[in-house]
Amino acid sequence: MNLTNTLHFRNLRGDIFGGIAAALFALPMALAFGVASGAGAAAGLWGALSVGLFAALFGGTPALISEPTGPMTVVMTAAIANLTAADPENGLAMAFTVVMMAGVFQIVFGALRLGKYVTMMPYTVVSGFMSGIGIILLIFQLAPMLGQASPQGGVIGIFRGMPALLANTQPAETLLGMVAVAIIWFFPSKFKYVVPPQLVALVAGTILSLTLFSDVDIRRIGEISVSLPTLQLPTLSAERLQLMLVDAAVLGVLGCIDALLTSAIADSLTRTEHNSDQELIGQGLGNLVSGLLGGLPGAGATLGTVVNIQAGGRTALSGLIRAGVLLVAMLGVATLAAMIPLAVLSGIALVVGIKIVDWGFLKRAHRVSLQGALITYGVIALTVLVDLFAAVGIGVLVANILTIDRLSALQSQNVRAITDADDAVLLTYEEKQWLDAANGRLLLFQLSGPMIFGVAKAIAREHNAIGDCDAIVFDFSNVPHLGVTVSLVLENAIKEATDRERYVFIAGAKGQAERRLKKLGVFELIPPHQLCASRAEALKLAVAAISIPAKV
Repeated sequence: MNLTNTLHFRNLRGDIFGGIAAALFALPMALAFGVASGAGAAAGLWGALSVGLFAALFGGTPALISEPTGPMTVVMTAAIANLTAADPENGLAMAFTVVMMAGVFQIVFGALRLGKYVTMMPYTVVSGFMSGIGIILLIFQLAPMLGQASPQGGVIGIFRGMPALLANTQPAETLLGMVAVAIIWFFPSKFKYVVPPQLVALVAGTILSLTLFSDVDIRRIGEISVSLPTLQLPTLSAERLQLMLVDAAVLGVLGCIDALLTSAIADSLTRTEHNSDQELIGQGLGNLVSGLLGGLPGAGATLGTVVNIQAGGRTALSGLIRAGVLLVAMLGVATLAAMIPLAVLSGIALVVGIKIVDWGFLKRAHRVSLQGALITYGVIALTVLVDLFAAVGIGVLVANILTIDRLSALQSQNVRAITDADDAVLLTYEEKQWLDAANGRLLLFQLSGPMIFGVAKAIAREHNAIGDCDAIVFDFSNVPHLGVTVSLVLENAIKEATDRERYVFIAGAKGQAERRLKKLGVFELIPPHQLCASRAEALKLAVAAISIPAKV
């Protein structure tokens, strides 16, 4: 990638302010996500630094800010929990390897130019998946908000452990978490892009814990190492390889969707156009490096990107400045950060979970489409209770099947077999005269629009309904695309007609439809003079073939 396209100094003042603002927003979120994931606060910080730096350098969206996000954190949390439960000694190292593998997946996606396909997913599935992730993030914060460690067993484990959690609630920590939520929720909108409400909640919650609750034993982050992290060499296990690949695939695809959706938002705000494939490569490099440094996976972050752009950031320089400011902040506040209560970070993460849930669509999904609503709610249930990968796979499969069914039903209306002038079929006066002149012995088999495989049944039905006739005209004048399945059905219909010694004419086949029919050898089944350029010509020749004088 030519960095001069995105990295220059013509917007230096705006990029400096954008980078600083984005770094201030990133700091509390990175700490919250690091603690929430189970990898530790340092992992969140290194993830925010490395993903943001390399995505800015090598990505395809100049003003995009990349860092650990709520959805990516949820998947990483599950990966850490599963791998450490299976192998306590190497589980965390394998989880960081999963991050590296996810980065490799993203690089491959970008290299294969799959960027334009990543976001081609039904909104009902995306909404359900993201809402499910938001609900999981909310559930994961219940135990920390009550002042306790989360029970083992994921969402089901937390539900089962709720009686014990409620019985052992720590009022001081619950109050601190609620204060953090209240500060973020009710922070004046006109100030939130100047002073991050998450940072205010972090500082206020920490001060409150050190003053009002100075005599209470409150769980805190603890010491954060400010030295360079030890490189996490890839750690693989033959027994866990399948699980690691699945987690990496989920992380990679989710990161791609998250980043490209945010890139689209950045485009709308800056009136620019991003390079999807290059962005995936940048995201992949960022996650690869983050895994090597023991950091969380990241993706394009909507809030950080909007803050950066509104503060003046327009080029990749703002992302580099953000990384530099974040590094200085990490070194400067590491000691102070050790005093931050875990409940405050949990409150910050809880608000993120609430905002990830697509409340706007969920409230009216049933009014928009009952089928769409069922898909969305089903994906939510699968995401929360079963598996993220299964939720997306099943959701996309069901949504596509329903969509194909609807499109096939609509397209089937464009398959007609008529023997006389029909108002539903637009014919010229001359064509109507030729068709009427045949007195029912000439059949016009008209196709219109893209002929996908779902239309094959309608074609077969019309073909089976054909009565006695002496000639058939297959009209392809308005067919821009002919699917393989439909081509084979038409081939069978033409073969059957010729076997019954009926005259068969093909009219108006051109472009892809003509090439498909030629490759199947359909044109070889009928004499060359019965391949006509237009429907009118085919009707005229058909009338002549069955020896009926035309009344024109």
